[in-house]
Amino acid sequence: MFKNILIPTDGSKLSAKSIKSGVAFAKSIKAEITGCYVVEPFQPYYFGDYIPPDMPTPKEFERHAREAGEKYLEQIASAARVARLKYRGSVVMADTPYAGIIDAARKAKCDLIFMASHGRRGLSGILLGSETHKVLTHSKIPVLVYR
Repeated sequence: MFKNILIPTDGSKLSAKSIKSGVAFAKSIKAEITGCYVVEPFQPYYFGDYIPPDMPTPKEFERHAREAGEKYLEQIASAARVARLKYRGSVVMADTPYAGIIDAARKAKCDLIFMASHGRRGLSGILLGSETHKVLTHSKIPVLVYR
């Protein structure tokens, strides 16, 4: 049924659990895996006229973010190798994580997004929002939520 599954990661413990389950699911149906890590644009931080001396340049920020993304994507790549599944992954630059996830899935021609959810409910869910909820709301590609 599904041939190419996108597994996004943010490097959290919950994402690591989701990766393990997502790879097991992909193996059970003999699907390929596409990994994705989303980097939001550089946002300079300053206070009035004060610019902190340790503030990175936009290029430094992007380099560090890509390095972190590659490190987190290696978790997916490693799990895919162990499961003997075809894998490809990318660090994606996007204004919001949910948009980056959906765009990565579309560009890689994925037919399922397998992602984790923190399961926030009530006021914290409303205030903090949920990237998973936003993906569910905006994606035309089916989404399987791991909890």
